This record gives sequence, C-alpha cells and structure tokens, in this order.
Amino acid sequence: MRATTETEDLLRGHAPQVLGALVRRYGHFDAAEDAVQEALLAAARQWPRTGVPDNPRGWLIKVASRRLTDALRSEEARRQREERAAALTPRDTFTTPPPGDDRAPREDDTLLLLFLCCHPGLTPPAQIALTLRAVGGLTTAEIARAYLVPEATMAQRISRAKRKVRGVRFGHPENWEERLPAVLHTLYLIFNEGYTATSGAALQRRDLAGEAIRLTRRVHRLLPDDCEVTGLLALMLLTDARRDARTGPHGDLVPLDEQDRDRWDKAAIEEGVALLTRALPRGHPGPYQLRAAIAAVHDEAPSAEATDWREILGLYDILVRLIPGPVERLNRAVAVAMVHGPRAGLAELDSLEGELKGHRLDAVRGHLLERTGETEAARAAYESAAAQALSLPEQRYLRARAARLRP
Repeated sequence: MRATTETEDLLRGHAPQVLGALVRRYGHFDAAEDAVQEALLAAARQWPRTGVPDNPRGWLIKVASRRLTDALRSEEARRQREERAAALTPRDTFTTPPPGDDRAPREDDTLLLLFLCCHPGLTPPAQIALTLRAVGGLTTAEIARAYLVPEATMAQRISRAKRKVRGVRFGHPENWEERLPAVLHTLYLIFNEGYTATSGAALQRRDLAGEAIRLTRRVHRLLPDDCEVTGLLALMLLTDARRDARTGPHGDLVPLDEQDRDRWDKAAIEEGVALLTRALPRGHPGPYQLRAAIAAVHDEAPSAEATDWREILGLYDILVRLIPGPVERLNRAVAVAMVHGPRAGLAELDSLEGELKGHRLDAVRGHLLERTGETEAARAAYESAAAQALSLPEQRYLRARAARLRP
C-alpha cells in the first residue's frame, strides 16, 4: 500500500513537467494531456511490479510522446498527406533537442503551462479549472468539490477550456499581469487542496502544497514588486509552517489551539513575516496580504491563549469588506466568537444558512454550541458535519468530538 502511495505521489509530481514538455514540443494541449494520462496509467500499472526507472520523468515523456505521436498519426491519416507531415514536426526540432531520457524539460515549463492555462480568452472559472487539472494534478471530481458544482458540469467546463487553448503558442505571454489574478487564485486553491485535502485518507497532500509554494516563488521572482504576489507567498509559508503539528502519530487531525508550537517551522514563519512586512506598507492591502497578516498573528503568538483575537477580528472586518464570501464570513464568525463570546458567533452563523455548503458550517456550529454548554445540540452538529465530510481524518475528528458529548 505504501509503495503504491509513493508511486502516486511521484507521478503527480512529474505530471505537470511531462505535460509542459509535450505541449512545448507538439503544441496540441488537448491531445498532449490525454497522452500524459495514458503514460501515467501505464506507469501506475507497471512501476509497482518492475520498480521505478532511474529517470522516471524521461520514461514518462518517452511513453507519452509515443502515445501522442500515435494519436496524431491516427488523426492526420484522415487529412491530406502534406498536412499530416506538418503536424507531426516537433516545434523545437531545429532549435533545441527534444526531451528524452538524458534531457529534462526546461525548468520553467510548469510556470509557462500555468500561464497558458490562464489564457485571457478563457473565463476566470475555466482558467482556474483547467490549471487545477493540468498543473495541479487534481481530478475532475476534486475540482468540482472545490467549486461546489456537479462533476459532469466541471468536466464540460474543462473540455471547453482545452478546446479554447488548442493551437495556442506555448511560450512567455506578453502581458503577465493580465493573467495574474487567475494565476494567484489557482495557486491558492492548489495550496489549499494540498494543505487540507478535500477527500481521501490523508489530511494533507504535501506534494500539492509544495508545488504551489514553488510556483508562487517563481511568480514572485517574475513580479517581485507586486504586493499581492508577495502576500500570497507569505500566506502559504505562514500556513505551511504548521503542517508537521497538524496531525498526530496516526494521521489524526490536531486543531490549531492544541498543536505543539515547537513543531512549527520557525524559518518559514520568519520568511513569511519578512515578506509581509515589506508588502504591507506599500499601499492598501489586498485579500492575500490580509489573510497572511491573520496567519502571522496566529504564528507569532507564543500560545493559543495569547493569540490576539481582537487584531484578527479587525483584519477579518477589512477582508470581508473586500470579499464578502461565505468562507470569509464563516472565519470571521469564529473570530467574533473568540472576542465577544460563542453566542455572538452563533448569531453570525445564522446569516450563512443555505449559502455555505459542506461540513464546515456544522463543524463550527458544533464547536460554538459546545462552548455554550449545549452539548446535545453540539453533538448533533458534529455528527452532521462528520456525515458531510469527505476527508477521513476530518470525519474521525468530528466523530470523536461528538462521541465526547454522548451521555
């Protein structure tokens, strides 16, 4: 089981680079992604039996290139002979050698693929969905859960997006800033899925969180004076700094107020605070800077009891004015409860009824009801949240909270 998981993690890490290499060489995004998926399936079947090759990325590129070439030949057979010959000519044949066993793709292929997926001809939801699929390695079902839409709807959205970018030249876009909001939102969603997986047996998918941080660092090097890029990188570092303390010995969820803060990554916290300190004085802070500031207040508190919740509430007040979304208002309700008491927080939750889907609303409600002493109502809220949660560690945590309140 462990070997299978390690193989899956390895494949997920290489997938964006392999796709970037194929798109750079052949220019057929839709067909290239299909070929990469076939190569990943072949590796998932073969590697557990024969072992991981010395150059797994080169192996995947070779297999995917062969599958893509076969697919292109099959398609071009229905067209005129001269068109087939042109389509099968690799784009970089006369400039650089094609990727293979002895040559890794260019270091920035994944970043270029990220900006390609955020093409201005796509709607923002399509940009984000396509990037999560191609760069983040998320399944269509995982993306659909992140967007709270049916899987079939998300599959159609991704298919339309792939058709839209078919034939688009693979290279540095002229206007990076035009695509930046979608790129940052996508990186934020990829990080969130890695930090707290929406489903599965593990609470975290560290490969996804690490990839989001790596790509955000590259965007930050590209645009070092953009305060929101800096804010997003700071937010990721300040949040990811707690990852080792978030799970117990058996992978069980450990809530923030019970974590061993000695296990937090002090170097990541220092880097995140330094980035935020440079970004905040430059003007009106944006959503990522505000979220990073909230994370910094948590990280710099010596204990859960010493956390400055009044400052956090003030930051959430500003954030909710910028983004009055249900998730932001739910988090603000927690801050309200910590400053003004659990009943004040519960009153804030009432405005989110029917607006926020998933288990988090009931989980927060259960926590606040427990603090008021309404154990029966709290237990029912925890059980309702556990029934909706798709992550096994979150299910176990919520059920344990409910079990503590049984007579």
